[in-house]
Amino acid sequence: MRHGSGLSNVWLVFCLAFCVAMPLEAQQFNSDSYLSKPVGTLTTILTAGQRNSQMMTTFSLLPRWEFTASVFIFNSDSDAHTIDGYTGSFFAKYMFYENKSQTGGAAVKGGTGLEPGYLDPSHRVKDAFKSYWMNFPATLPLLNNDVSIDFMPGFSATKEVGTAKSLVWNFTYTTRLAWYPMNPKWSLVGEIVGARGQNTAIPEWRAGWRIEPNPHVVFAISYDKEFQGGKNGAKWEAGVMIFTPQFLCIYCGKNHKQP
Repeated sequence: MRHGSGLSNVWLVFCLAFCVAMPLEAQQFNSDSYLSKPVGTLTTILTAGQRNSQMMTTFSLLPRWEFTASVFIFNSDSDAHTIDGYTGSFFAKYMFYENKSQTGGAAVKGGTGLEPGYLDPSHRVKDAFKSYWMNFPATLPLLNNDVSIDFMPGFSATKEVGTAKSLVWNFTYTTRLAWYPMNPKWSLVGEIVGARGQNTAIPEWRAGWRIEPNPHVVFAISYDKEFQGGKNGAKWEAGVMIFTPQFLCIYCGKNHKQP
């Protein structure tokens, strides 16, 4: 029964998920594309969900660099009047390769504080900030840039997980696809996220709908569930992502455009 349900979930994700030339940003999805936003841009992401809510701010202070701070608030018991706990994440991203058409490339990210989908529910609050990680987002355009895929392999090291007194290592992975079936303003998106190692959660799949009415704002709604019949998925989430004009940077350089 569980095996058949898991296969159905995989097919659901891949039926909903294809991608387009415009690389997608993180929002409530764990995945990230290779793209670093233009220097001077400030990005704010707000997400409200059944399992956890999130606030994330990204500063594009240097060419090809992004610096991000985020906080997660957990509500595993689905009671809006209670909070199970909270944790945060700080990390940096460097885009080291982009193709000539600016539809694909690769980057490296690293920091502290893991995304909730990478940790077992009993460790999400107390151990997330004890984790240090690195991953490698890459975007591959296909079919004349009508299709692209985001891959994000990586690894993490967590100290003193539970009663352990040494570092616990995990391999982390995320794959995301999206499809703009009619125009570039709305898309169907899907992803799979998980980790393998000494302290991992059941992998999760997520599918959702995004609308991009203008270059400065993106709205999304998504549903997240664990494979193998697990009950700790994020379930329903809604989010908004806001991009400012290019006004905030340490070194803008000659290519910086004033708002």
